[in-house]
Amino acid sequence: MTAPTGTVDLRGEPRRLRRELRVKRVFLAAAVVSIAISIAIVASLAGNAIRFFTEVDKASLLDVGWFPRRSRFDLLTPIAGTLVMSGIAMLVAAPLGLGAAIYLSEYARPRVRRLLKPVLEILAGIPSVVLGFFALLWIGPNIIVELLNSPKPATILTASIGVGILVTPLVASVSEDALRAVPQGLREASYGLGAKKSTTVRTVVVPAAVSGIMASLILGLSRAIGETMVTFMAAGAVGGALRTWDPLDSGTTLTAAIASVATGSDQVAGEALAFDGVFALGITLFAITLLLNWVSDRFVRRVREKY
Repeated sequence: MTAPTGTVDLRGEPRRLRRELRVKRVFLAAAVVSIAISIAIVASLAGNAIRFFTEVDKASLLDVGWFPRRSRFDLLTPIAGTLVMSGIAMLVAAPLGLGAAIYLSEYARPRVRRLLKPVLEILAGIPSVVLGFFALLWIGPNIIVELLNSPKPATILTASIGVGILVTPLVASVSEDALRAVPQGLREASYGLGAKKSTTVRTVVVPAAVSGIMASLILGLSRAIGETMVTFMAAGAVGGALRTWDPLDSGTTLTAAIASVATGSDQVAGEALAFDGVFALGITLFAITLLLNWVSDRFVRRVREKY
């Protein structure tokens, strides 16, 4: 008996190959469109931002505050407000979010988890304008004024707490997924060595999920930096703000300053460069977000554990 001399075609059925090729092209088109949109956004920001930095009086970039309609374009004012607000917001969101994630992943019974997990995800979908009203009408009068004896309810701290509440479900959801992805065998090995549950969580589970936890924190920080409505409504700045690092003062952030200047449809009445200043703020916000994503990607790649 002789072996067959012909070759076998392993490429598969032609109709299936054509279908796979179409799917590949659809996904490729989606990726290309996403990149093209990103490039278009950056290009639209860069054009007006370059015009702003070219024509603006350089002394006004280091003025006492951000008042674009009065030719005062101190970029450090919204940057300082953004850093203070996002930092305090993460001080609120990180412990609450991680605590909720650890409870849902390691301590909650299956029935409790099935109840709380959807509630947590629903909280993540609350519109930011609702939290803005909550921060302005409840957090400000009851926490900032009553507990901290601040003379005004609308402050950077008011907005920070509101943004922290807004970011907490996001941090909790992503962190909980990272914790549950840790192999059960690591937990059982720790229990086999006589470790308590709290010790296992602290020394085994959390370190094993550190890349996912850090990704959730950085994702939450990016969300806090990009939040607009809460800071626009509750930070207390109207049309501009003085530079301050005190969270009990009124202030503005990059996003709130953009919203304040761009409100209306009259191409921003007042100083001629006020409208171009919006693009300068936008390109600054884009650069901060890009840097943050690059740092987070490098860090996550370095500490990621593979099982």
